[in-house]
Amino acid sequence: MRKRTLIVSTGAVALTFMLSACSIFSDKSDPGRDTSSGKGDQHAPILLTIRHTQVKDTQKKRLVMLQEVVKATEAKVPGLTITLDGVEDKVNRFEKLRAEMAAGNPPEVFDLFGGTDTKDYVKANRLLDLTPILQELGLTDKFYSFEEFTVNGKIYGIPMAGYVEGLYYNKKILTQQGIRLPETWDELVAAAAKLKAAKITPFAMAAKDSWVINMMINTMWVRTSGADSIEGFLKGSQHWTDPEVLKAFEQYRSLIQKDYFQEGSLALAYAEQQNTFSSGNAAFMFDGSWANTPLLDPEKSVIAQDVGFMNFPSMGGPGDGYINGGWSNAYGFSKKVTPEQLLAIKEFIKQMYTESMQKRQLVEEGMPPAMKLQDTSQVNPLITEILHVFANSKGTFPAFDSRIQTKVREKLERGMQELLGGRTDPASLMNELQKQQEASNKEETHAK
Repeated sequence: MRKRTLIVSTGAVALTFMLSACSIFSDKSDPGRDTSSGKGDQHAPILLTIRHTQVKDTQKKRLVMLQEVVKATEAKVPGLTITLDGVEDKVNRFEKLRAEMAAGNPPEVFDLFGGTDTKDYVKANRLLDLTPILQELGLTDKFYSFEEFTVNGKIYGIPMAGYVEGLYYNKKILTQQGIRLPETWDELVAAAAKLKAAKITPFAMAAKDSWVINMMINTMWVRTSGADSIEGFLKGSQHWTDPEVLKAFEQYRSLIQKDYFQEGSLALAYAEQQNTFSSGNAAFMFDGSWANTPLLDPEKSVIAQDVGFMNFPSMGGPGDGYINGGWSNAYGFSKKVTPEQLLAIKEFIKQMYTESMQKRQLVEEGMPPAMKLQDTSQVNPLITEILHVFANSKGTFPAFDSRIQTKVREKLERGMQELLGGRTDPASLMNELQKQQEASNKEETHAK
C-alpha cells in the first residue's frame, strides 16, 4: 500500500536516487545497552514485538531481510527476544493497528502509514518521538524525506522505501500492435480502442479491493484539477463538484463504458490484476512500484523481459507531468516502551537502516530507497526506468488516502465500485463526496 503528502520538485530530489552520496553509519554497539541483572552472565529478558506486513508470497525476500535484521539485533542486545507478527497490510492499517491504537496497546514496533494516520496517532499520544534518536544515531540527514511522518516539527516514523505510481506496459504487445507510448489522453484512448479490436485487454484491473480502483482515478483528477487538489478539498478552496474534477471522473467512466478494463474486475482481488498483466493478457496496468517483485520474477511472469513503466499521459490540465510518489510506509514505535526496550529499538534502527540493506531492497525487490544511496549499480533495467520517470516528472503529489479523512475515503471507494458497476454516475458521486467532505472538514474544525 502506498501507499504520501510530499510535494517537491523531483527533478532535483528524485534524481539523487542515482547521484547523491552518503556514508554508512557505524553499527558499533551502544555502550549503554548492557542490561545485565548482576547475576554473572545472566541478563534480564527484554521482549519486543515487531508488526510487519511482509506476508505475501511475493514478499518473501523482504521477510528474509527483516529476519536477518532481527537476528543481528538480538545478537547485539543481551537478553533480547524479538517476536515477528505478520499481518496483511490493509488489515494492519485499517483494522488491527487502528484498534490497538484506540485501546492504547500497539506492539512496540509496527508498520506505519504516513500522513493522516500518523497525525491521528500523534494526537492520541501513541507514537514515540524519533527526532532525538535519529539525531543520536546520525541518521537525520541520510533520508530523502520525513515529511509524511513529521508532526509539529517532530519525526514519528522512519521510511523503509519509496514508491511511485504509473502505467506499466507490455512492450511486446504494443510493438506487435504498432502502438507508440501514448503521451496524451486521446492517444491512450486510441491505443485502448485498437487493443480491444485486436481482442487484447487494454487495462488489467481488479476492483474487489476498493483501494486498488482509486489509484488511477487519483492521478486522473490531479491531471485535470492540479497537484494541490487534495489540500484544496481539505481547505475548502476546491470542491469535488468543480468542473475540472468532474471531468476526470467522466473520462474514467468512458473507459468503463467502452469495456477497456479487465472483464469481471469487481469480483477480482488485487493479485488478479497483477496476474493478468504478468501473464501477458493485458497491455497496460496502473499500479505502484511495489508491484515490481512479481512482475520481474521469471517464474511468475512471462513478461519479465518485456515490461516497461511510464508516467500517466497528459490530460490538458494543471496537473499534467506530476506523479504520485513519495515515502509513505515506515516503521513506527510505541511511546509505551521501557528504557531497556528503547535501547533495543535503537539497535534495531541501526541494523535496519543501513546503505547495504537499502541497496538490497533496490536490487532484489525493486523498492526505491528511502535513504540516499551512493551505489545503485546492478539495478534491473525496469527499476532504472522507474527511477528515471520519477526523476523527470514535473513534481509529486500525495495519494489521496494519506491526506483525506477516513469517511471521505470510504465514500469514494464505495462510489468508484458503484461507478464501475453502473450503479451511479460521476455527477451524483461528486455531489455525495462533496457533502461528506464538508461534513468531515467541519468535524475537524470543531475538534481543534
